[in-house]
Amino acid sequence: MCEARVPITEIFGSNVFSDAVMRERLPKNIYKSFKKVLDGVADLTPAVADVLANAMKDWAIEKGATHYCHWFQPMTGLTAEKHDSFISPTAEGRTLMEFSGKVLIQGEPDASSFPSGGLRVTFEARGYTAWDCTSPVFIKEDGKNIALYIPSAFCSYTGEALDKKTPMLRSMDALNKQAMRVLKALGNTSARRVMGTLGPEQEYFLIDRRFYEKRLDLVLAGRTLFGAPSPRGQEMDDHYFGTLHERIASFMNEVNTELWKLGVSAKTQHNEVSPAQYELAPVFATVNVATDHNQLTMETLRKVAIRHGFVCLLHEKPFAGVNGSGKHNNWSLVTDTGTNLLDPGLTPHDNMVFLVFLCAVVRAVDKYAKLLRASVANAGNEHRLGANEAPPAIVSIFLGDQLTDIFGQLADGGAKSSRQGGELQLGISTLPPLPKDCTDRNRTSPFAFTGNKFEFRMVGSTQSTSGPTFVLNTIVADVLCEIADKLEKSGDVNATTQEVLKKIATEHARIIFNGDNYCSDWVVEAKKRGLPNLVSTVEALNTIMDAENVALFGRHKVLSETELEARTDILLEAYSMTVNIEAKTMLSIAKRQILPAATRYSGRLGDIIGSVSATGVSADTQKKMLEELSALITDLSAGIENLEAAVAKSGAIEDCAGQAAAFRNILVGPMEKVREAADRLELIVDADIWPLPTYAEMLFIK
Repeated sequence: MCEARVPITEIFGSNVFSDAVMRERLPKNIYKSFKKVLDGVADLTPAVADVLANAMKDWAIEKGATHYCHWFQPMTGLTAEKHDSFISPTAEGRTLMEFSGKVLIQGEPDASSFPSGGLRVTFEARGYTAWDCTSPVFIKEDGKNIALYIPSAFCSYTGEALDKKTPMLRSMDALNKQAMRVLKALGNTSARRVMGTLGPEQEYFLIDRRFYEKRLDLVLAGRTLFGAPSPRGQEMDDHYFGTLHERIASFMNEVNTELWKLGVSAKTQHNEVSPAQYELAPVFATVNVATDHNQLTMETLRKVAIRHGFVCLLHEKPFAGVNGSGKHNNWSLVTDTGTNLLDPGLTPHDNMVFLVFLCAVVRAVDKYAKLLRASVANAGNEHRLGANEAPPAIVSIFLGDQLTDIFGQLADGGAKSSRQGGELQLGISTLPPLPKDCTDRNRTSPFAFTGNKFEFRMVGSTQSTSGPTFVLNTIVADVLCEIADKLEKSGDVNATTQEVLKKIATEHARIIFNGDNYCSDWVVEAKKRGLPNLVSTVEALNTIMDAENVALFGRHKVLSETELEARTDILLEAYSMTVNIEAKTMLSIAKRQILPAATRYSGRLGDIIGSVSATGVSADTQKKMLEELSALITDLSAGIENLEAAVAKSGAIEDCAGQAAAFRNILVGPMEKVREAADRLELIVDADIWPLPTYAEMLFIK
């Protein structure tokens, strides 16, 4: 018999101190005061904070919580938390359960041991966490530990941002300010706020834990540094949207339940293209809440996978030769009145507000293409971008036939018509005609318009959505500022708007590309158009400190030059450390596992050759096998020596940019040589001797 299930409507948000919970538990005057804080029209007073904190504490304790923590997102890309209990001992030897507004609003963790790019050092350890009241407080259950989590920003003692959330919140303010200026200039008097929204699709791999524990490369680096191709990969195209394996479906069910409790609106789940690859997608939320939710999603995927005997791999390219994993960031703009500013409507050619915001995004992406590329640059994504399943390193925009036609009309002086989709007739009497979209989809585009939003497909699966999103928020805010400056000074807003749209459509047509981004011809064409092609992570990251970017972030008060420089150093250092760890892990596996296994097999072949030859029978085939094996062992041994020398050489450079370039230029080539020899050995060494689980085992055995 099936177990009785709790309705999803009762599960969803049950561990969130939501608006409904606040309305129920807070005095009306406190609730109204806090809503004004959330709307940005009032400050949070100590009196309101105290009542809020007490209500949160009572609610959390009723749910079994014993601790609270300020949950923040340092520059590691992960989350951090320090738990404190609610207990406060009394003189009588008892204890009270206390939680004040002061503690709710601000915490004080150690800031010295997090990446800071030189902003903090060990003897300057103080840092602060500050409650982000726009992201709901929640209860998290980790085994028997139940704690109240307070989403927070993280800054240094001197006020610099040390986290992913702070620039996101600053960029939201910048975007709101400039978008409201444009809306007011265009005659909108009802909207009071504009927010970016985000729906990040999360791709991931699941492999059996027993295989994972035998692969030091997966344990330490998150990806396979060795592995010959499986005899069968994804060429049959049978995994994508395929029937869910029962074990996988059970895992997904528990993930959904855990996320729903946390108010994460996990909606879509399916098999992805590669064997053992899957995807989870949520409903849209404001960009900062969506980022918090995505961090919770990644944590939950990892945690629940262990319970089911799996390990969740979030690396952008855990397996060579099959699809890697991205995080498609579906981004849009909405007003507090519920209007999606990127919704074209039925006749987009005469939807002036839509055209202005569409063109603002197009100009922003073209103007700051290098910065947008840098926002998705990391060591993992370097293996993915430009591969068969991922967008190339060239940033371009897909608009589709309808909007590209309108964009062309704008360049010619004004849009006068919109192509319509019509109906799709399937030629089957029992099936009704289907409404046909006015444009097809392009899954190869790095930045594609998909109905009423843009899908930024270059984001890596391990990345926090914060970086790419606060960059996107800021560059769009910058262009909206340009437009607002013109409209506010204009005596004829309609005429000025048409001039602005024409100018953008004329100057930025080069960034529009609706074709196959994977095609080699596009690389040639993009170069002719003058579009940047920053292939390597190091090359991309080194553009962050360009003068125009420093001015951009300073102009909109998102990041100071010091903060931007620190972030650049952190990202470059993370790249160096990642490649260095991979190289040293590769050496360990090659020297202690693969080389001994191959040598042992060569000894076995030698014994066999001796035994066969002693009988007077020809052992030519076995000798041939041994010769091939011995040659590969020699290649592997030489590769190991070269890689060891490269590691020593690349580690001698101290500055962040130089070291990252050294690791990229000095280590990657020798690493590829070691892998090439090892992967060829895998194909001939006896399976009983080979020390590592193979691609076929990891991808297909559940």
